[in-house]
Amino acid sequence: MSKRRYVTAVAADQVATVTIDRQKKLNALNPEVISEIDAVFAEIGDDPAVRSVVLTGAGERAFVAGADIGVLAKMDPIGGVEVSRAGQEVFRRIERFPKPVIAAVGGYALGGGCELALACHLRVASEKARFGLPEVGLGIIPGYGGTARLARLVGLGRATELILTGGMIDGARASEIGLANMVVPHAELMERARELAARIAANAPIAVRLALASLYRAEESAIEHSLAFEANLFGLLASTADMKEGMSAFLEKRRPVFGGS
Repeated sequence: MSKRRYVTAVAADQVATVTIDRQKKLNALNPEVISEIDAVFAEIGDDPAVRSVVLTGAGERAFVAGADIGVLAKMDPIGGVEVSRAGQEVFRRIERFPKPVIAAVGGYALGGGCELALACHLRVASEKARFGLPEVGLGIIPGYGGTARLARLVGLGRATELILTGGMIDGARASEIGLANMVVPHAELMERARELAARIAANAPIAVRLALASLYRAEESAIEHSLAFEANLFGLLASTADMKEGMSAFLEKRRPVFGGS
């Protein structure tokens, strides 16, 4: 698919693997990396052959070790707001991405790297993964959505502890508290993440897309609005060829073949 300076995307069997590769800086985020992530996801979003995405970091040490501190150290107050908003906007687009995004975390996912994982729809961690939001130790707070998203996954008490102590947790603990969906042997990380992506990609793509939309609307809306939105999407799906194929396949006891229409 695409190859940029720091971010690459390779597609196979309906799954795109996006890799952040800035290994000398432990894949740390700077404005160029964030811009490239955004551009790659825009490209994937337009590709009908891609039905799910695995996002990872190159090398054995880090998913993304955080934001580039050399950049952050130069911020003034206005620049700080701009840096935060730029990252938030890109991560929000990932959260709203119409195709499921799975973070494959095999090393440090700290600060902005942890926040990037939080913006993904699912997280697969290896036994070597380390998650944390250490910003308070630098005199700042999480700025790419960490304070908004972490509590939704792990509860307010655990989120408060992680953010206020700035401590790290491993993949096993992340799985225990709901930050990671699963923890796997390090050597199997990418295989297991792609397996999960492939399982999702085998389902009806329009239904998957609308299920994501309904899930995230429910996070942000009153229950009455969420239920109405869900019912409308449920009804809308009755107009799709995939619904007819899925139900026919069930009744005929065969595997469905979804065309995405």
